[in-house]
Amino acid sequence: MFDYETLRLVWWLLVGILLIGFAITDGFDLGAAMLLPLLGKTDTERRVIINTIAPHWDGNQVWFVTAGGALFAAWPLVYATAFSGFYWAMLLVLFALFFRPIGFEYRSKMPSQRWRNHWDRGLCIGSFVPALVFGVAFGNLFLGVPFSFDEFTRPTYTGSFWALLNPFALLCGLTSVVMLISHGATWLQMRAGGEVQNRARTAAALTAPMLSLLLILAGAWLVTAIPGYEISSAVIGDASSNPLSKTVTRTDDWFANFATYPQLWLLPAFAVALPLLTSLLTKLALYGWAFLSSALSITAIILLAGTTLFPFLMPSSLDLASSLTLWDATSSQLTLEIMLWVVIFFVPLILAYTVWSYYKMWGRVEPEAIESNSISFY
Repeated sequence: MFDYETLRLVWWLLVGILLIGFAITDGFDLGAAMLLPLLGKTDTERRVIINTIAPHWDGNQVWFVTAGGALFAAWPLVYATAFSGFYWAMLLVLFALFFRPIGFEYRSKMPSQRWRNHWDRGLCIGSFVPALVFGVAFGNLFLGVPFSFDEFTRPTYTGSFWALLNPFALLCGLTSVVMLISHGATWLQMRAGGEVQNRARTAAALTAPMLSLLLILAGAWLVTAIPGYEISSAVIGDASSNPLSKTVTRTDDWFANFATYPQLWLLPAFAVALPLLTSLLTKLALYGWAFLSSALSITAIILLAGTTLFPFLMPSSLDLASSLTLWDATSSQLTLEIMLWVVIFFVPLILAYTVWSYYKMWGRVEPEAIESNSISFY
């Protein structure tokens, strides 16, 4: 079908698409849950918020599971190194995510307001922690992760969980949180009724410009203070996928790809401008268009991060030659070909099911519906 080099690039694009799908779909329910204690002043209003996302959140996480499976299939070295280096961070995300299914299912099982308030806080924390950690992880990729390989390509990680929480990574984490809160607010103003919709409209109008500001700050920091990486010598078509077969050096900044391909500057322009457009569309009460603009801004941000890092997937700050790229960390050509056919078959099914489920469960959730169906609703 494709030669080995092209297959590697195709899989880089496919994993990027899966991450975008995850960020857009699961992003709005993470954002809405983070807004739960702020926008829901009464129990009914909080149930309105929960019922806009509860029918969809588990289906949305299929994108996350699929992206993880694709990462394991396409780049096993990246998967192994990332889950070793970010072990405690991933474990924190896992424990935080425990609150979500339990919270959705058990929150309304008892009428006690204290019981429900505890689950509301659990849902909020269970959504905030993954949003923060994912952003922190991306921030650390730009700084470089302290790992190396021996002659048998066995990874050794020398960092700690607390070292991940450095200032630049925390800024990226805050950017991720604000991005998903803004996205969740655009979802709620489109799907929730009553006062929740009005408060969501205010939240979307405020957080979207904040996202643009944070992106500018992170970009300025990246340009002025964080050196980049480049491959100075390598055999690009090397079929061994040995990460130690190349030479990597540090550069002044991460924007070498933008100098080579000036059209890539459209990505940071879109990443900054689209949240501002989201805020404007929100103020004009064009809620569907605001949600679309928010989804496109997330797409632009993830594409910007990916193209800035390209071809690196996981740079190493400990041993530059051990840095993992899409050219030297992949599975065999046969594995990539087989998995590509699997993706060609299953991704359209996922998309079809997602569209069908949203179509069948579409509609604005009004407080009156919650009050009149207190048993059948979440």
